[in-house]
Amino acid sequence: MRGWEGARHPGRPPWAVLACVPAIAIGLTACQEVPESPFDPAADLVVIAEHLWDGTGETPAGPAVMQIAGGRILSVEPLAGDGDFGDMAGSRMVGAAGTAFVGRIVVLRRHIIPGLINTHGHVGGTWIPGTGMEYGEYAFGELERYARFGVTTVASLGGERGALFELRDVSWGGGVAAPADAAPPPRARLLVSGPVVTGSTPEEATAAVDAAAAMGPDWIKIRVDDNLGATRKMSPETYAAVIARAGEHGLRVASHLFYQEDAKGLLRAGTGMVAHSIRAEAVDDETIGLLRETGVCYVPTLTREVSTYAYGERPDFFDDPFLMADVDSAQVETLSDPQRQGRVRASGAAEAYGRALEVAQANLGRLAEAGVPIAFGTDSGPLGRFQGYFEHMEMELMADAGLTAEQILRSATGVAAACLGRDDIGTLEPGRRADFVVLRANPLEDVANLREIADVWVGGVEVGG
Repeated sequence: MRGWEGARHPGRPPWAVLACVPAIAIGLTACQEVPESPFDPAADLVVIAEHLWDGTGETPAGPAVMQIAGGRILSVEPLAGDGDFGDMAGSRMVGAAGTAFVGRIVVLRRHIIPGLINTHGHVGGTWIPGTGMEYGEYAFGELERYARFGVTTVASLGGERGALFELRDVSWGGGVAAPADAAPPPRARLLVSGPVVTGSTPEEATAAVDAAAAMGPDWIKIRVDDNLGATRKMSPETYAAVIARAGEHGLRVASHLFYQEDAKGLLRAGTGMVAHSIRAEAVDDETIGLLRETGVCYVPTLTREVSTYAYGERPDFFDDPFLMADVDSAQVETLSDPQRQGRVRASGAAEAYGRALEVAQANLGRLAEAGVPIAFGTDSGPLGRFQGYFEHMEMELMADAGLTAEQILRSATGVAAACLGRDDIGTLEPGRRADFVVLRANPLEDVANLREIADVWVGGVEVGG
């Protein structure tokens, strides 16, 4: 791609030319300077960035010009030369002789990355009937919170009802509540799987797949886990039948699991996603080989384990302003109840899941080193798994596991989009949706800098703007 030259006309701003036009046409006297647009006339928004990382892992981060139309990216080109477009910020140039651009120009002297994608979250799961807020309204608020924390897409894996399917459609700019070409609202986009598929026999489970598929989900979700021996797992025959029937509907299966042998069986049966870490034992070469051979994405959800033991007492992060400035206070109140904390401390499960987190982190480091596709996911949404905040905690836990900042960012952007089968989000490239986060510090140096959020944009619309 060519760079943008910084000095098109020596002695004048790089976007200016002399033109003689009637004063009545644009309010100028004859032969005054009028803008010459260096921009695509189709663009309605131009973002001039001091430092842009596009999420592909192929293009170096640096100054760039991103042109947007109708909420999608027209082009991203490096900005070269010594030009300064700062005086144009916020302006709308009137179409006249020498210019065709009539859009908005935004100069962001910040770090820009693609919007973060959570491949395993939950929306609407903590809604309680009779509290004065409808289910859809409550879920809408959760999607707004995700976006404020920089998460611009979330795949909600399990338990979603009708209102969330409508929110899903509208979040992508379509559905009955909005015309197909409408700009998406400034909140996180949503993918859904509907009810978790269960069944004690292949026949029962495939009937459940049919019922879920009739709702129009993006994924099918199953659980293959005995909850540390407390429940009975779905059998291999049953989950194989689920995966086969889902495939007949053109749907992939996201599999909740805990044990390595179940992961191997699910991968052989054709699961579309390993939706949690293997956390009972170290991954072996056979598992690594299956993950590499199938290309199935591995979703760590490390914060899921944190939520199982953190509330045995008041956690330190309840003193973190980054969380407390944008938190569901009802959840904080519930989790601060001394009797509830006592039950958590007395639970053997809390201790077991604490050990499981250490195993999960070690496995994540080994799988990332082996080149297995790691898709960012947190399992946030249930009680105590704070949406938005837990995504930032997850990244720091991934860094503790040995992943570099760029590996983590790729897992939450371009890799996550590919794992979800989406080619319209995840990177800042032509044709993709203009979902991006503006940061005050460089996240490629330290993922903790992702907390330094200045702005979030969804479909070229500023969240809260």
